Amino acid sequence: MTIIISLCLLLLVAYLFDLTAARTKIPSVILLLLLGWIVREATYLFGIDVPDLSSTLPVLGTIGLILIVLEGSLELELNKSKIGLIKKSSLGAFLPLIILAFSLAYLLHYYGGYSFKDSLTNAIPFCVISSAIAIPSVRNLSSSQKEFIIYESSLSDIFGVIFFNFIIYNTSFGLETFGYFCLEILIIIAISFVATILLSFLLKKIDHHIKFVPIILLIILIYEISKIFHLPALIFILVFGLSIGNLDELKHFKWIQNFRLDLLLLNKEVSKFKELTVEATFLVRALFFLLFGYLIKTSEIINLDTLVWSVGIVLGVFALRIIQLKISKIPLFPLLFVAPRGLITILLFLSIAPEHNILLINKSVIIQVILLTALVMMVGLMVTAKTRESILLKRKKAKEDKEAKEGVVE
Repeated sequence: MTIIISLCLLLLVAYLFDLTAARTKIPSVILLLLLGWIVREATYLFGIDVPDLSSTLPVLGTIGLILIVLEGSLELELNKSKIGLIKKSSLGAFLPLIILAFSLAYLLHYYGGYSFKDSLTNAIPFCVISSAIAIPSVRNLSSSQKEFIIYESSLSDIFGVIFFNFIIYNTSFGLETFGYFCLEILIIIAISFVATILLSFLLKKIDHHIKFVPIILLIILIYEISKIFHLPALIFILVFGLSIGNLDELKHFKWIQNFRLDLLLLNKEVSKFKELTVEATFLVRALFFLLFGYLIKTSEIINLDTLVWSVGIVLGVFALRIIQLKISKIPLFPLLFVAPRGLITILLFLSIAPEHNILLINKSVIIQVILLTALVMMVGLMVTAKTRESILLKRKKAKEDKEAKEGVVE
């Protein structure tokens, strides 16, 4: 009973964090991590015995990843007018990932003396933008900026996971390896289209009052089965979300018309499905970061031995972001600050086999990088919001003064 009451109270507090994030500009993830850490300290202080929950973190993280990418892809518009935005966000997701991963891997290999493969495996988790933190944090930005962040962070998750799996599942990297990798991508795209059509039919045909939960469970099942065969499963999530979220755009294809889908009815069902996905994503994301905060030790946050590496990684992240935004001809502010690390970083770090772990890359570095990037984002968004408000007030005042002078002249 006590556990249920505590869990309900914690999730309600998490909901308050989510509600106030738009006004306070404080990313809810920082508050969730802090809340989880406070709960841990309280259990020690009052001598409360809590079972080991560390094994549930990867499970929550995987489900959270699926739901976050699904939620993001459902929100994206897919039409000709978005081609430029997709190109820029793809570039923003891919180039910094590759450059930072190989640069950090070289440093670990050169200074630490580790194999380059192990160095690269440990470097990749730091190179992925967290859609779990980025997307909820940009609600107050313009629609074009929000779309860019949704595309960029979702694609960064996908590219990062695919790149990570490609490195850990292969022992050699020749032409045959890359050919087989391309074949895997083609297979998962084919599976994605077939599964999307079948799941769309289920959305339309199921008359039972419970219809969305089975579909979400099927999505998770397809994702996990794809992972067993080392297929880039996140591509399936992205294709499915983009397809059912853009049914009006897909109706122009002749082969889609052959299925005779009732788009009006299907769009209503998709709208309900989106609502459920958003609710489920909030719940799983909140539980994940609360649990991760609970598992954080104070000594890991204030570990000065790892702080140099953490600050160096964060500086590298934002230096590359400046270059990337300049190349894409996108205004630096406020998007420069939106490059947080989070759920994927933790998940990939936990996926590294113990024999491939590097001593320099430990839990302290992970926690410090996540907190530093989140703090930079928080401060950056606060400052740019105040600057934007100040400019708007000045323009409004100048307009009023001009109108007043014109009135006097008349």
